Amino acid sequence: MSSLPSSAGKRRLIVGISGASGVVYGVRLLGMLRECGIETHLVMSKAAELTLAYETDYKAADVKAMADHYHSIGNIGASISSGSFKTMGMVIAPCSVRTMSEIATGITSSLLSRAADVVLKERRRLVLMVRETPLHTGHLRTMLQLSEMGAILAPPVPAFYTRPTDLQQIVDHSVGRVLDLFDIDTDSVKRWSGERPDKSGGGNEAG
Repeated sequence: MSSLPSSAGKRRLIVGISGASGVVYGVRLLGMLRECGIETHLVMSKAAELTLAYETDYKAADVKAMADHYHSIGNIGASISSGSFKTMGMVIAPCSVRTMSEIATGITSSLLSRAADVVLKERRRLVLMVRETPLHTGHLRTMLQLSEMGAILAPPVPAFYTRPTDLQQIVDHSVGRVLDLFDIDTDSVKRWSGERPDKSGGGNEAG
């Protein structure tokens, strides 16, 4: 069991999906959390629904159905907009620069940024899978500001020591490492052991 906050024994996590490229990270996150028995509260931006259509074969309704609870982006009165609604925290996967900037300034124009703001003010864990490169000085300053506020910046950087053979393995490992930040263990993460791979090319068996 996680030592992070929950309510009445329930482990809840808010999943935000913004319009940045990499919407598959949010989709896979919902799938993994369901497998782990974590209650999910999803909020998607309108731009995220557009990106979903460009990058995947999923319909917005399919992704919403993967969550235990879906909250409309404009529903400022949703449960996740209040600090009294206890959760383990929130992951925004992927997180656009616009969403990141809104959170950093406290100007919450939608439920997505409002829920993140609530997580920060309640001193819960906020993880942002920021998808942008290259980064200019303004982006970096915003990231520093968010880090000082308590957020965790976790860009989805591939781990090649795992010797991935397909895109799914890369996505799964990145999402699994984010869930590590909430003490949620999955089978998707190959743990580094420090041992060199054998000559057969089988990779680091100890993971």
